[in-house]
Amino acid sequence: MKNLRMYFILTSSFMYLIFSAIAGADQKESAIVDESKLSSQTKACIECHKMYTPGIVEDWLSSRHSKVTPSDALKKPALERRISTDKLSSDLSGHVVGCYECHSRNPEKHKDNFEHMGYRINVVVTPNDCSACHPAEAKQYSGSKKAHAIKNLKNNPVYHTLVTTVTGVKKIEKGKIIPEKPSDETLNETCFGCHGTKIEVKGMKNVSTQMGDVSVPVLTNWPNQGVGRENPDGSLGACTACHPRHGFSIEVARKPYTCAQCHLEPDVPAWNVYKESKHGNIFFSKNHEWNFNAVPWTVGKDFKAPTCATCHNSLVVSPDGSVIAERTHDFGSRLWVRLFGLIYSHPQPKSGNTTIIKNKEGLPLPTSFTGEFASEYLIDKAEQKKRLNSMKTLCNSCHSTDWIDGHFAKLDSTIKETNEMTLAATKLMLEAWEKGIEDKANPFDEAIEQLWIKQWLFYSSSIRYASAMTGAYDYTAFKYGWWELTNNLNMMRDMIDIKGQVKKKAGTKSIKKKK
Repeated sequence: MKNLRMYFILTSSFMYLIFSAIAGADQKESAIVDESKLSSQTKACIECHKMYTPGIVEDWLSSRHSKVTPSDALKKPALERRISTDKLSSDLSGHVVGCYECHSRNPEKHKDNFEHMGYRINVVVTPNDCSACHPAEAKQYSGSKKAHAIKNLKNNPVYHTLVTTVTGVKKIEKGKIIPEKPSDETLNETCFGCHGTKIEVKGMKNVSTQMGDVSVPVLTNWPNQGVGRENPDGSLGACTACHPRHGFSIEVARKPYTCAQCHLEPDVPAWNVYKESKHGNIFFSKNHEWNFNAVPWTVGKDFKAPTCATCHNSLVVSPDGSVIAERTHDFGSRLWVRLFGLIYSHPQPKSGNTTIIKNKEGLPLPTSFTGEFASEYLIDKAEQKKRLNSMKTLCNSCHSTDWIDGHFAKLDSTIKETNEMTLAATKLMLEAWEKGIEDKANPFDEAIEQLWIKQWLFYSSSIRYASAMTGAYDYTAFKYGWWELTNNLNMMRDMIDIKGQVKKKAGTKSIKKKK
């Protein structure tokens, strides 16, 4: 028995060493590239950059771009393809996708194009460049709210006022709070960090490198990889917001950590809610067993609980290969309702460019102050039903019809009730304006107004996200939930009464002085 036990120990150890060696070899091999598949330009890039920016080169070597030529990618069955073009340009067909293939495209459109070591290259790689192989994805994305994210902030006077009010430096002069215009640096690391910046070329400059002085373009608001970035070639967006360079991993994009960069509490608490939900519980416990690189993505086989990508954009199939959801890079195309209250939850907008919306007050908001929808600019009931049914089809992969119908009925109730709580707060704010307790010239800069903002931007949104993603019950109750909704109303009521009394006493004293 003792000898037998020793035999098993030695055998197990030996097998472990063999499998470790194989795994190590596979890992090492994954960084090896067939040099015959590299263009001469990319070879030249790598020769220098493997010495001066080795991290970039190693990241690219681990990517699918470094191993599969677009021509080979086109030979795969339609559902397994990771590119959407049917026709490749001659400079892409015979080589893997390397440095030059991405950084040299469309030079006539790129204001950031410059001469570098004998080659003309662009600093910023844009969705328009990626469209050489991924035209469907680029087109879908270009019409989305994400692509218009910076435009929707900067070109909407209501949102822009909120942004500048929140982020500008405040100074105290003669006892009063005096706001200043926010700096570009602060904007770029706050709201514009996620929404994107406008990158412009402002001439050239010399920078010192290990190879000597190099002349490069001067870019404004750079670096930035916000989802609505305005690029030097005129395109909108940054593929690298979800597929970080230079590995461009589909695995990274499919995991919820990527969405967590921006979708956080208190205003868009999708990540926080997901962590607390049953879906999140399963992900954190079991994701090491899942296959995040498979295309298409098979429910029950490659993954066993949804991530953000599952519901919002991935190509998902059943184990028998039937398509459950088509791939899309318009992340709102499967959504029928907008949970993020502006000011109230409402049907999704028809266009990703929400600056075109006008409510009944003439403001670029999807609802009026009292909750009436700007229906002309929002999807109709038929489209809402179509999108809801597509989401239910995804849910039906794991849940019964009764479960699904009950879940969405509960969400409908949550949306209705949180909108009512926002309306209650809005009525109090309107009262404060009517009584002259607050000045409505800027609806975001005074104490009662900021409590009103919390009602719809933080608390109502949190409750709706928790309801939609199910299972994060503390977010519907105490943490940014109903407790806060109720307490916030009480605070608004008390503040109006107290400030009203102070104003009344001040007015009485003023009259007495005149007498």
